[in-house]
Amino acid sequence: MGSQGFREAGDIGEEGKMINIKKLLDYWVIGLLGCWIIGLAGCGYTTKSMISTQFKTIYVVPFVNKIDITQESSVGNKYRINKPMLESDITRRVSNKFLFDGNLRPAKEESADLVLKGELVDFRRDPLRYNDSDDVEEYRINLVVNISLWDKKENKLVWEENNFTGDYTYFTSFAPSIAVKKSDDTAVNEAMDDLARRIVERTVEQW
Repeated sequence: MGSQGFREAGDIGEEGKMINIKKLLDYWVIGLLGCWIIGLAGCGYTTKSMISTQFKTIYVVPFVNKIDITQESSVGNKYRINKPMLESDITRRVSNKFLFDGNLRPAKEESADLVLKGELVDFRRDPLRYNDSDDVEEYRINLVVNISLWDKKENKLVWEENNFTGDYTYFTSFAPSIAVKKSDDTAVNEAMDDLARRIVERTVEQW
């Protein structure tokens, strides 16, 4: 009886060892999965340039203002507005955005690999929402440009986009109190930032 008791105790011990080994294997698998997930998270999402490695620098030609402010008012242009030197501000924002992005370094025209040309063709402030007194509560600023990218060394057109738009929607002082209100100048700056960001993304990501 005593020896039987020892055998039973031994059997239980072996079973316990098997359970412990199984737990260790489970922990090992879970640990590997955890490291894999952390590794993926550590990599994160990075925007890689799709442009050829032969292109390192870019020159942004000063944008040209092609908006005809002398046109007679019509349904199509009744919300067109004007801001002096807007084309210069856009040029500066685009150059700064390329510098911040880092895939293409802004350079002088004579030494650049690529040349970006652009013209401002429309600048609109469209009402989106009115209150009961017909005051505008919400506007959308639209900046519309025609842009083209050129291979400087080959003097060859790489791509072009017409009616390329940056925009920003904002609430006015007539909006409900809970809305975050912005001034017209702030909204225009935000629209320029949006336009510059989209131009840089179009240039470095979508070849």
